[in-house]
Amino acid sequence: QVQLRESGGGSVQAGGSLRLSCEPSVHTYSGNCVAWFRQAPGKEREGVATLSIGDGSTYYVDSVKGRFTISQDNARNIMYLQMNMLRPEDTAMYYCAARSGFSCRTFNSYLYDYWGQGTQVTVSA
Repeated sequence: QVQLRESGGGSVQAGGSLRLSCEPSVHTYSGNCVAWFRQAPGKEREGVATLSIGDGSTYYVDSVKGRFTISQDNARNIMYLQMNMLRPEDTAMYYCAARSGFSCRTFNSYLYDYWGQGTQVTVSA
């Protein structure tokens, strides 16, 4: 069974940067859509960014546009989330996810088949 593994979380001051990584447990899997979600304490899980592996198109939640960038190293099969200009409200557990689908522009978490265990991001004021 494919599992995903996140890394790169940590604590940073507001305005700082972090880069999250996500690797699958097997080299190849049939997901063409990858995404990052986050969940803050007491809040629902929300989508942050999606990436279509086929055409490279991306989709972001409004609150991170211009600050976060999702990308994938196809040769190494690693997905990244570069987070710049971090804010205290970005504090959350961040999860990577993957699925197969015609359109990758969705934050419906029920459509994603593969998930990681999460990596914590804490941003202090």
